[in-house]
Amino acid sequence: MKEEDKHVLGLTLPTDPRWVNIASLQMEDILIDHAYCEQKAASTCISLIIQYPEKAKLVDTLTPVVAEEWNHFERVLSELRKRGFALGPQRKDEYVEKLNAVIKKGGNREQQLMEKLLMCALIEARSCERFRLLSKQLDDQQLRDFYHELMVSEAGHYKNFLNLAKEYQPSAVVEARWRELLQQEGEIVSQLDVRADRMH
Repeated sequence: MKEEDKHVLGLTLPTDPRWVNIASLQMEDILIDHAYCEQKAASTCISLIIQYPEKAKLVDTLTPVVAEEWNHFERVLSELRKRGFALGPQRKDEYVEKLNAVIKKGGNREQQLMEKLLMCALIEARSCERFRLLSKQLDDQQLRDFYHELMVSEAGHYKNFLNLAKEYQPSAVVEARWRELLQQEGEIVSQLDVRADRMH
């Protein structure tokens, strides 16, 4: 990961370089896992809208994100089918499970919203970083272009979630919690096995 990318995304630990090398040999698994990641991203945005319908800024910001994430899901399905692959079963997402374990569950409704938005921002940031690796290092030019396009989109979503958190909590509170979560995310990534059949 370039230093400027690290600065923009805030990630404390870059992805192990071995990941993309092995992933390129297991694109069926990566595409299947990626498809479910996009489906879950759309579902998460819908859930936030349902849970916080009175927050107009959140509803207006996340409604188009739902459409974008579902479009990405459809496009990943298309990439699978072009290569003769089926969607296949969903797999356990250990990365997201471990992230969810460090998210604070207590506090008032506003604090819970901040935690949820920052978790979404973390996932988008890591996805963006990995899409960038795929866009730079895959041999398949079509997939390189595809992941470059999605990298740009995910970076926008990452900013949306951070900005929404600051919409409903003081910026200083959000920034302090964000720094804590970035450190914890880096520790989680450092402890996970380098698996090429997972997007995260």
